[in-house]
Amino acid sequence: MKTAYLNGFGNEHESEALPGALPRGRFSPQRPAYGLYAEQFSTTAFTVPRATNRRTWFYRIRPSVLQGGYRPIPHDRLKTAPLAGRNPPPDPLRWDPLEIPDKPADFIDGLVTLAANGDCAGHTGIGVHVYLANRSMADRHFCNADGELLLVPQLGELILHTECGVLEAGPGAIAVLPRGMKFRVELAAKQARGYLCENYGAPFELPERGPVGANGYANDRDFEYPAAAFEDRKGSFELITKFAGNLFATELDHSPLDVVAWTGNSAPYRYDLARFNVIGSVSFDHPDPSINTVLTSPSPAPGTANADFVIFPPRWTVAENTFRPPWYHRNVMSEFMGLVRGVYDGKAEGFLPGGASLHNSMTPHGPDTATFEAASRAQLKPRYLEDTLAFMFESSRVIEPTPFALTTQARQTDYADCWRDLKKRFSGPAK
Repeated sequence: MKTAYLNGFGNEHESEALPGALPRGRFSPQRPAYGLYAEQFSTTAFTVPRATNRRTWFYRIRPSVLQGGYRPIPHDRLKTAPLAGRNPPPDPLRWDPLEIPDKPADFIDGLVTLAANGDCAGHTGIGVHVYLANRSMADRHFCNADGELLLVPQLGELILHTECGVLEAGPGAIAVLPRGMKFRVELAAKQARGYLCENYGAPFELPERGPVGANGYANDRDFEYPAAAFEDRKGSFELITKFAGNLFATELDHSPLDVVAWTGNSAPYRYDLARFNVIGSVSFDHPDPSINTVLTSPSPAPGTANADFVIFPPRWTVAENTFRPPWYHRNVMSEFMGLVRGVYDGKAEGFLPGGASLHNSMTPHGPDTATFEAASRAQLKPRYLEDTLAFMFESSRVIEPTPFALTTQARQTDYADCWRDLKKRFSGPAK
């Protein structure tokens, strides 16, 4: 599939699938071209400051009010914060990759929640899910009113048909869908698996670069937005909406992806993680992982994130007289990690592509015994870490695992054993 894209993070983009569909001079004309309806899509409050205000004008064949009569539908493994029970353990946790089911499952059917924090009704915190799919969503569509969605594919490419157009994202890329955006997921291969951060809080934005200056990290120009591509189809369509933690379904007699033109800055986008400009030490010591932040959802406390999306991509490691893998540490922030491909440099084994780990606030963690021993003896020549891509959803709140996550057979109950063979190395004062 050949898809056109618009570049530039958070820009006021405009796109029309038919010439003249976008009005000039006003957003809501008395009679839009082609008999379209004007509809505003706001993902921030109207009065949010201009720099962070997000809204888009749609010019569509039918307005979204032509939906309703919702019925609740069950989904046992999809959960939303606040979680019931609220009794998270302080243990380090790790999971093997979840298996893609044998029975037919599309993107919605295959959602499994591993953890969450905050309160979706209060617009704080995140939900952490995996998706396990083996079929496309044909005439089925999804709308998440609870939060913005950040997708991290690990297996198989996704083709995302959205109100604004079509996005393609496979392993090594991410896609972000605004809160309330309608979409369906088509699989490019027979199976797909990946990670999903449901952001209840402030929309993701690019972090400040600080003393790094004008360049480095993720560049605005590398984020891609879809060009308008509407569907004018009649038939039997299902729209599933996630609202206040529950799923509801309604029937439509037309495709909800009927936006002929749009203009604004609240739209889905994708980003190729290979374009991230990694910053690292060229002298000594191991920099904090915050230098690898791609996107951040800020919290009211300056310098503290509701959620950060951090990556560990292929890169050079060159620090002198330094233990190069991630050091042992305890962090007030909580860290959920996933692995897209390869091996993470902090673990010799056990952390698998498609798997995950969770180290909550002040839970000690770091390299396993084999990694520590190897790194302590390694010749400190420049080394390129290749064929690797790990990431982290980091949050200032405790990330609470779900009952499923704590009891699934995919949980590695012996995870802490990877540090058990660390020996006492203290030699005492010289005599």
